[in-house]
Amino acid sequence: MNQVKSSGFTKQMARNMFYGGSVFFILVFAGLIWDSERRIPARSNAEAITPAVINGKKLWETRNCIGCHTLLGEGAYFAPELGNVYARRGPDFIKTWMKIQPTHVEGRRQMPQFNFSEQQLDDLVEFLRWTGGINTEKWPPNIEG
Repeated sequence: MNQVKSSGFTKQMARNMFYGGSVFFILVFAGLIWDSERRIPARSNAEAITPAVINGKKLWETRNCIGCHTLLGEGAYFAPELGNVYARRGPDFIKTWMKIQPTHVEGRRQMPQFNFSEQQLDDLVEFLRWTGGINTEKWPPNIEG
């Protein structure tokens, strides 16, 4: 009689591992999505959004600030991270810095002069203040961004 030896690992076993593993990781992924969606409202600082914050965000977008700066880790890395600039420097520094641009310091990156009105500066500062109030779980990792 001919007896066939089992190799120990069959196609059926491999198929079961694939499907079982796929289902397991799909459930893990779904659980992570559910947990994130549950936490976002408490972390978003949405209750602090005011018309000034909205106007400041419009200035941020229309002047393409993210083309040079990062905000909460998103954007270009040409200029400093601004997610915590309000806590780092304060509103008066931000307004003054915007007013004196470009500084014409040789060898230093230069920010354009946007000629913002006082109201626009206030709105931009409010947007940066609001951004600093988002619970980012300590991002950026250091105070200097």
